Amino acid sequence: MLSQPVLVFDGDCGFCTTSVRFAERRVRPRCDVVPWQFADLDKLGVARERAQYEVLWVTPAGTVYGGAQAVAKALLSAGRGWSLLGASLMLPPMRWAAHGVYRLVAANRHRMPGGAAACAVPGRRPEEQQP
Repeated sequence: MLSQPVLVFDGDCGFCTTSVRFAERRVRPRCDVVPWQFADLDKLGVARERAQYEVLWVTPAGTVYGGAQAVAKALLSAGRGWSLLGASLMLPPMRWAAHGVYRLVAANRHRMPGGAAACAVPGRRPEEQQP
């Protein structure tokens, strides 16, 4: 069992790495932060395909939140004003807007500052991919 939540991100993506480093310095979420490439995904209960697709927040109990909800959970854990922002991202209609913005940014992260061709993500969610 985990002692605290874990934020899992794509360590090969310059944009993701820059975003996470900013969050560590400024937001200071209360969690372990690890690139999926170095995480024990089996222990976390996360498929590699999902970790490649979106940022993940894994609770000590093993619940996994992805994408905008993972960001919201990280903000909630930080306390101060960040927790208000995180809480708002968990509730409709902000949750829906956050999901859309997250998907837009994720789909274009290779075009974002610090991004490169290696930052591109698969086109469809892992559960939508055909066998």
